[in-house]
Parts: sequence; C-alpha cells; structure tokens
Amino acid sequence: LCPCLIYGAYIFLPFDAPLLPTVSARLVYTLRCAAFATFPVILGMIVSGISRLCSSALEPFGELHREVEIHRTYVSQSVHLFILYFFNMAVLATYLPQELLKLIPLLTGLFAISRLIFWMSYAIGRSFRAFGFSMTFLPLLAMLLWNLYGMFVLEPENLLA
Repeated sequence: LCPCLIYGAYIFLPFDAPLLPTVSARLVYTLRCAAFATFPVILGMIVSGISRLCSSALEPFGELHREVEIHRTYVSQSVHLFILYFFNMAVLATYLPQELLKLIPLLTGLFAISRLIFWMSYAIGRSFRAFGFSMTFLPLLAMLLWNLYGMFVLEPENLLA
C-alpha cells in the first residue's frame, strides 16, 4: 500500500521541490520537512500528559492505567522511529537526483499519517496496530536499503568524504 500511496501522490499532487543544488541546501530542506513529522509525536506527548493528569492514580510512580500506558508507549516508539526516519531522510536527500526530491515531503507526510494510524489502531486493540506500524517501518526500511545501495554501489568513492 505504501508504494502505491507514494507513487499516486508523486504523480497527482501539483507541487515540485525547489531547486537545491548543494548538499547543505538539501539538508536544510529535509530538516524543514522533518519538522512536520514531529507533529504526531508532540500531539502524543500532549495527550499522554493530559491522560496522566486525568487518571485516577494517586501514586505518580505506581502502576499505570491502560489509557496512560497506550499513550506513553506510542510516544516512546514514535520518538525512536522519528530518529531513524530523520537520519535516513537526511542521507536520502544527499543521494536523490533533483527531480526526485519531491519524495522528501511525501515521505514525511506518510510518516506522520502512519504514526497517527498506528496510534488510533493501538488504542482500539493491540492486534490492530500492525497496519500502522508496517506503514511506518517498511518505508523506513526501503529508505535504509536505498541509502546503503547509494553508499556502497552508486558512490563508493565518496563513502567517507
């Protein structure tokens, strides 16, 4: 489903990436796009804090209720996946040709939407969360494989440069 979503958005959404000739300009563009990917994480932190305040637990270090545990787990996993996403996206931006830089905001949107889908499905039940997690993890895995291919096959002479 993820490749179909990315391909459809790439073809049908009417925007292009700005002209980014240098690596530093590409990294700044990636950093700006990644700021939007923090939205689900920050929203999760806010909801986690509110649920912690509204829970009936009197002991702050006691056992958490299911509602509080869901939001805490979501935030923890989202932070870890965002770090992996951001570093892969930064490396990906250095290897993509100019005409494919439109993928950076599309992958950012897919990350944000898939984290929100994971959160909703995790709140419904633990058995439903695989769809949202796979929508987050499989594009991340594809980016990692492309980055490794770019580093070791396309430009091995610039590996440590």
